Amino acid sequence: MSTSTRSDWALRTATPEDVEPIAELRALVMRPDLERLGRYDEHRVRQRLRDVYAPEHTSVILVDGALAGCVTLRPVPDATTGGAADGWWLENFYLSPTLQGRGIGTGVLRSLLERADRERVTVRLDVLQGSAARALYERHGFVEERQDPIDVFMVREPTA
Repeated sequence: MSTSTRSDWALRTATPEDVEPIAELRALVMRPDLERLGRYDEHRVRQRLRDVYAPEHTSVILVDGALAGCVTLRPVPDATTGGAADGWWLENFYLSPTLQGRGIGTGVLRSLLERADRERVTVRLDVLQGSAARALYERHGFVEERQDPIDVFMVREPTA
């Protein structure tokens, strides 16, 4: 298990046992936006996380040693060959509402994007329509690729 530490937060590799606490965090964090969109379902919000959970690509965000959030950075297979990764997909990026606005999410995102820049990797994600998280992504160089009635799909090319 690898761990990366900053002054007020740390990342550690997720384990299979983290799935339920992360599913609960997802339900808590996403509830306001999903309710606003008329799409909140008590069971589905948790099950969707369980269905895609990949601990080998997920990091748990720790604050004072406790689970405070998570983020998944999954390689995307090349669409034309199915071979080597053609960028990364940033997903399941959640931070406890009590810790939002303290720069932790910005710090985590910045560290992931520094890695993407070093490795010259494109990063993609989607964010719910109207979500405040979109502004965070835009501040870090993500631009809209396309959207549908529920999601905005964004991309960030590596910077020099």
